[in-house]
Amino acid sequence: MLLPRFDPPAFLNDFNDTQKAAWSKFISDRLDAEIAAAPGQHFYNPTKKDTANDVQTLEISWTAFPRAVAVNTPSDRMRWQTADGSRNVQDEYCEWSVTRAPATPHKITRVTFTCEGPEYWNFLARTNPTKVLSLYQQFISPQVKRQDLFLSNGQYRPQNKWNKSTTLGAMHLIQAANTLGAELNIAVQSSIIRRINGTILMGEQELIDCGQYGDPERNSDPHIGAQINALARQQADITIANPVALYIQGLSTNGWRTPDGSDPKQYWTIVRGDANHAVRAVYEVPQAKGFTVSDITINGVPIDFGAQIADFITIKIVGQACRLGQNQTPPVTQCVGETPLAAVAHVEEALAHPAVSIHR
Repeated sequence: MLLPRFDPPAFLNDFNDTQKAAWSKFISDRLDAEIAAAPGQHFYNPTKKDTANDVQTLEISWTAFPRAVAVNTPSDRMRWQTADGSRNVQDEYCEWSVTRAPATPHKITRVTFTCEGPEYWNFLARTNPTKVLSLYQQFISPQVKRQDLFLSNGQYRPQNKWNKSTTLGAMHLIQAANTLGAELNIAVQSSIIRRINGTILMGEQELIDCGQYGDPERNSDPHIGAQINALARQQADITIANPVALYIQGLSTNGWRTPDGSDPKQYWTIVRGDANHAVRAVYEVPQAKGFTVSDITINGVPIDFGAQIADFITIKIVGQACRLGQNQTPPVTQCVGETPLAAVAHVEEALAHPAVSIHR
């Protein structure tokens, strides 16, 4: 059956009915544009083509800590410090802000994580700026003023004083590559099955290198692409499950210890969305407990940086496949921007020099 409409991310209730319809059209139009620009793809728009009864879903997840920081810093403490230093390096579709105690600035009292795309907030700002202000006041600070968020002409500023640092708050994603549009582009482009020199490509790096989607140095993009491509190789029709968005899959607290022996997981709270569709979460110890986040240890090391928590957070999208075995779209036989012979050399080079893997 056809999907009646694309719902807002996490089924959030920020929109009225008119806005919900406009948001659905925005997602539908964006999908149609991506599909039209990708000959050979296996993707479909579920509001225009029905989803068959054999539908399967797949959670595609990755570590929230930025891989580029991890592979370019010589020690854990340095990579944590680097990742906490700027939202510009938090490029795995998860960004965070750290709050420290005024009396003891080295002690962390709260770390806030978000994976909300900027497109949603730009859309909300155009259609209901008053709601944007109230959400900032609710989740960031009662001190937020309208002029902090909007220019004199009414245009919303995504990188405003309350949403550009790692200390004053993180309302939604601002890192240049952390967008919903990037997610859709990667998903559509990676649904192209590629046969180079008679061989079907299946590896994360060879696929992203040949398909030229996303950033091969991230945890997220190569993995998303490979998982979507694996669904496509079942000769299936592929899409992203409704509601289309990025989500926080969860937090693992293996190896964590609290001063009083309490379960460290209990201090993790989803504050926007739900358990299956979390877009905003906070790690915070209630003041009544008598200790702070920094008094909790991870594998014996006190939490001095929000990035230490990001090591244990996973982000996800949910892929969807149906009509398995029925999509006979032929494989594409060259890489993006190359002739078939050049494509062979390009993929062989990628296989000869694979990216470094991170294991934690």
